[in-house]
Amino acid sequence: MWQQAWKLVRWTVLALLLLTTGCATRPPQQPDDLCQVFAERPGWHRSAARMERKWQIPVPIAMAFVHRESSYRARARPPRTRFLWLLPGPRPSSAFGYAQATDPTWREYVREAGSWFSDRDDFADAIDFIGWYNDRSHRKLGIARNDAYRLYVAYYAGPGGYQAGKWRRNKTIRRYASIVSDRAARYQAQYRRCSRAPRRFLFF
Repeated sequence: MWQQAWKLVRWTVLALLLLTTGCATRPPQQPDDLCQVFAERPGWHRSAARMERKWQIPVPIAMAFVHRESSYRARARPPRTRFLWLLPGPRPSSAFGYAQATDPTWREYVREAGSWFSDRDDFADAIDFIGWYNDRSHRKLGIARNDAYRLYVAYYAGPGGYQAGKWRRNKTIRRYASIVSDRAARYQAQYRRCSRAPRRFLFF
């Protein structure tokens, strides 16, 4: 009897864990509205606000990065290449998680600012990574912390690629940076609206 009860408890706990994980990793239902994103995921707002206090990178800019990189999917990866147009090949990079951080850059973040328990599919860790990376771009490349366009160019091309300036002739990088910059501006306007809402409607 005790064995049956213990088995039932184990299966119940496993089911709850799977249910919780599924809910935690599902993207927000209205990703184009930052107020709705934070209303649905108040924990994300606390993590983003903590990131802003720590790295001085505006919340709307960091959230625009997450949207562009992963569409708020916790375990996002670049699509696989194709061999002979049919067979799945290797992925073009090791990018993974909300921030699409690559293995080497993530290890650097862990050494400098994170911890050995940091995970790329954990939103709090991923948003802190984005703050850390953009703060580094500000300090080493002289990019203003509120310049979403140039911060994203440095994020996409890397410090060396940004300094080389070849991105100015790369339409893809400039298009992506414009998308992030435009979204950051929309998010900023929405974020102000949230902040001015009556206290009972605030998500923070």
